Amino acid sequence: MADKNIFTDKVKITIKSGDGGDGMNSFKAFKGKPACGPDGGDGGNGGDVYIIADAGMNDLLFFRYTYKFFAGNGERGGTNKCFGRGGDDIFIKVPVGTVVKDAETDTVICDLFCENEKKLIAEGGRGGKGNVRFTTARRHAPNFAQKGEKTEPHTLILELKVIADVGIIGFPNVGKSTLLSKISAARPKIANYHFTTLSPNLGVVRYYDNSFVAADIPGLIEGAAQGAGLGHDFLRHIERTRMLLHVVDISGCEGRDPIEDFKKINAELSSYSKVLASLPQVIALNKCDVSGASDNAAAFKKKYSRKYKIFTITAVSGEGTDKLVECLFNTLAELPPVKRIESDESFTYTKSGNLGFEIYMDGEAYVVVGTLVDMLCRNVSLDDPDSMTYFQKILREKGVISKLREMGIKENDTVIVGDVEFDFVN
Repeated sequence: MADKNIFTDKVKITIKSGDGGDGMNSFKAFKGKPACGPDGGDGGNGGDVYIIADAGMNDLLFFRYTYKFFAGNGERGGTNKCFGRGGDDIFIKVPVGTVVKDAETDTVICDLFCENEKKLIAEGGRGGKGNVRFTTARRHAPNFAQKGEKTEPHTLILELKVIADVGIIGFPNVGKSTLLSKISAARPKIANYHFTTLSPNLGVVRYYDNSFVAADIPGLIEGAAQGAGLGHDFLRHIERTRMLLHVVDISGCEGRDPIEDFKKINAELSSYSKVLASLPQVIALNKCDVSGASDNAAAFKKKYSRKYKIFTITAVSGEGTDKLVECLFNTLAELPPVKRIESDESFTYTKSGNLGFEIYMDGEAYVVVGTLVDMLCRNVSLDDPDSMTYFQKILREKGVISKLREMGIKENDTVIVGDVEFDFVN
């Protein structure tokens, strides 16, 4: 059984908007008068698919167990010109900070950056017209109706990118979680072994009447930018941060060199993203209460104090954290706010108004394909003269006949449109 405590920040889901209901083909009937005119109503529109940012969600664990989301189909039109009921919309809730992508093209559809932000992802199919809608001055009793528009399922990638002002980074077991628990109300899991933190922990840090959000990012290791350890899974979470708080175990109590640790982490950031590497960094030299830490801290400051603001702290006791928080707040005050990830805001899964066609040669036959043909195949009844008249009218209006003539079609040449095959007549 899957561990429900595992942090889930990237999933695939399948969505489908509702099919449109078919239009009704019916005629009024009274006693002694079986056919008194068309009265078929339109089919209902299919339901839409929306995605909403919910501040109450912390990760995408829900989607590991539920990953298919289908909106309701529209109902068929009724007699007496009654419309079919529209399909129910479906609303998919995701955490704030979720980026939605099309799995096939990797297009960023939206970045749900704010609480309760809503995005229409897929439009429902349009309901078909009933036969009453096809009456004209010459056609008084059309014996056909339009079928509802069918929709296709689509695969989305949901990717959670934590929104925080300060990203706390460093090797495993350097005291990041302990520090976050001291400067905020967050209560992350803390223990003395590597990779205790398997998910980003967020905490609101208060500074007088102001506040900012800090995120404790799981410890990086060499090769993280290439996917080693927890690398790729969590480097994405510091892409949104405005600055970095780099925690270094200055005691060297685990046999590591603090300066080398600092270099390796920054090398991983540069390897993964130049943007991350360019973020402002403040350095917290932790575990200063351990024997030998003071000498290591002096050597570290001598090497890096000209480039970075460096603070010596003891996260367990909270010593030195007040000045650190003040520095973080003052630095943030000079930085621009977090930006959204650029997305194609106009992207929506819909075929509305997009009735295109192409013509290619299959031997000596002209084959017409495209969304226009799909629409005609749904709506045309080959056994009904009025329906075939409508078919020919659409071919003329949409430019199919003109295109065939441009391609050099001749009298009695074969044309194939969907399931319909006919001889061309000028």
